[in-house]
Amino acid sequence: MPFRSVLLLSILPAAVAESPVRAADRPLRTVDPADAAEDAMALPSGVAVRPWKFIVIHHSGTDQGSVAAIHREHRSRRDRSGRAWLGIGYHFVIGNGHGMADGQISSTFRWKQQLHGAHSGSLPYNDRGIGICLIGNFEKSPPTSAQVASVSRLIGRLTREYGIPSDGVIGHNQVRPTACPGRFFPFQEVLQRSRQRTAVRWY
Repeated sequence: MPFRSVLLLSILPAAVAESPVRAADRPLRTVDPADAAEDAMALPSGVAVRPWKFIVIHHSGTDQGSVAAIHREHRSRRDRSGRAWLGIGYHFVIGNGHGMADGQISSTFRWKQQLHGAHSGSLPYNDRGIGICLIGNFEKSPPTSAQVASVSRLIGRLTREYGIPSDGVIGHNQVRPTACPGRFFPFQEVLQRSRQRTAVRWY
């Protein structure tokens, strides 16, 4: 099935002497979740699809963030053999309006090149698991409604497109002892919404 490839840009006009708040501190716009999922899943021509079996959900544990910020941080890490990470360990990142648009889904080089992940702490789940990270600390507060909508649509699209069973959609805390993706992440709601075919635009 062909996909559209669209670069999502979030640009706000500069404030005109109305507030001392810096532009970087203002929430970015909210994006349409159906378009976000469609755009983020697009693969370059000729890239062979990896045989995915799992989807692993994470939170960033931070109040703000972006693909670029996580990429920089993950590049400073090393694996158990002492080798430097390739970069960001996730396949998709979903913004919360602080660093990325609210509900924006951005794919990373790992998805575009169909590479293994570096996100679960488990070889099988890294090798065959799609890592999705939502920006935010869901131990403190829940994700935004736009994030919930976007992750639901993305999971729905991925499970149908790649034949991933519903019991293959898990939280990071189901792989290893961790609070991630946080006690306020509405896991059951997301699963239920992801199963609704009308939640995803098909082209």
